[in-house]
Amino acid sequence: MATHAHRALFELLDITDEDALECAALLDTPPSEPVLRAMRAMRERLGSCSSESLPADGASETEWIEALLRFAPSAHAYHVELGISPAVSAASLADVGLQLRINRRVHGRFGLDTWSWLTLHMAGNLFRLGRLQFHLVRAPQEAGQATHTAEEWVLGVHIPEDGGLSPALVDASFAEARTFFPRYFPDKPVAVATCDSWMLDPYLVSRLPGSNIASFAKRFTLDRCTDAPTDAVYFTFRQRGLQDLNKLPRDTSLQRVVLERIDDGGTWQLGHGHLAL
Repeated sequence: MATHAHRALFELLDITDEDALECAALLDTPPSEPVLRAMRAMRERLGSCSSESLPADGASETEWIEALLRFAPSAHAYHVELGISPAVSAASLADVGLQLRINRRVHGRFGLDTWSWLTLHMAGNLFRLGRLQFHLVRAPQEAGQATHTAEEWVLGVHIPEDGGLSPALVDASFAEARTFFPRYFPDKPVAVATCDSWMLDPYLVSRLPGSNIASFAKRFTLDRCTDAPTDAVYFTFRQRGLQDLNKLPRDTSLQRVVLERIDDGGTWQLGHGHLAL
């Protein structure tokens, strides 16, 4: 079948079913100049511990999908060269397949509206370790500070949707991160992890006491909050925007909390927090 020639790549990226057929069609034609340009941009950043997604630079969403597919083996090879296990590399790069499936749920079609997020994975410094993802980046520099020192590195924590958030799973991920990064990135010591998420909004913690989400949020010292009106809706229901909220389900306590806050005229926020590793 059409996907046979790309089986190893699709297994690496966890691309399945209809998405595999669509991706195979992209790979079975010569890459266009925008695709090649996107691949060059990713190659220039490989190993740089980049903290910013790449701009579109004239390439379409579909062209970025193709570029990510074609470049992923280079990111995998970079991981392996560092001594990182192929299994950890594959778990990290499998976010490509996950995001393709999410896109199909959100938009009802093949696509990848989160392609820019995935350019971070291709820089070689974002890893899935158990339940969580950890992004090794420079610590934010305060205004007026001198240049960074070697110690100013942090782990940005991200929460993939494909699983529970029990304290045991979270503990295991942080325990793995504490040994993983000193082993493979000894020149970039980290002592702090940060998280920017609607799950750290104090309103959510207060409304769902005793939940796994509240337990996760309480691990972090909350530094500040910023308005993010659509994030809670997107990550709970995988819907872009705030239209037709009355049509969304209210079957779980989380769904009800998310929608009732909006019903009451409230605004969801991103909580920005940190914890010591």
